Amino acid sequence: MMNSLFYIRQGAVMRVLALALVVLCSLSATGQHLNDKVQNRPYADMRRWHLGFSFGVHTQDISFVHNGLVTQQGEQWFMEQPSFSPGFCVNGLFDLRLNHLFNLRLTPGMYFGNRDITMRDYTTGTELRQNLKSALVVIPVDIKFSGLRYRNSRPYITAGVMPTFNVTRQRGDYLRTKPMDFYLTAGFGCDFYLPFFKLIPEVKFCFGLTDVIEHNRPDLEDEPDKLKITAALKRAVSRMVVFTFYFE
Repeated sequence: MMNSLFYIRQGAVMRVLALALVVLCSLSATGQHLNDKVQNRPYADMRRWHLGFSFGVHTQDISFVHNGLVTQQGEQWFMEQPSFSPGFCVNGLFDLRLNHLFNLRLTPGMYFGNRDITMRDYTTGTELRQNLKSALVVIPVDIKFSGLRYRNSRPYITAGVMPTFNVTRQRGDYLRTKPMDFYLTAGFGCDFYLPFFKLIPEVKFCFGLTDVIEHNRPDLEDEPDKLKITAALKRAVSRMVVFTFYFE
């Protein structure tokens, strides 16, 4: 089961990357074909500050670590996320030019998504499901390292941190996530210089560092059949893949 789950997740991530690469290559080829001799916005990167916005899609993943708890009824519960669901994200962009290669970026915004969780007792075959919804206020801070500009395109990579605040609170559910998480991020993209603005497709990978499961559940004191699900978990960490289009 775990090997099947690994290949399902790997396949989904590879499809996202393949789509991103196709879009990047198509835009690059189109931009260079149409503007082989004309360099759009030649002095755009010399400005100290750059402002913009973005929208895109993302997928949320969660990795569970179980503690092997066996209930008094002999049940042993395990959780997994068997598939991905696409979410929506929108961000602002505040970009500070540090020098001709490095920029400091702040991109606050919101991510709306969900994770379909399967909870299974392997001793009896009982299966439960929960749709774990989230509305995240995100504050990504990245260092952007850009390559040299070639005609009307300029590739780059990013690395940074991303605090998140979940404004969706679940009460009475089997699982509840903590209101705050912290991610390390890494990504890549390309600036495309159009006549009136820059179009910037980007792929970013986000790796959660903290346990996102709320283990203290006073709201379930009267529902031990639900509390046993949380009790079976040692910790859980989040991951995300984000594909966005920035307009600057």
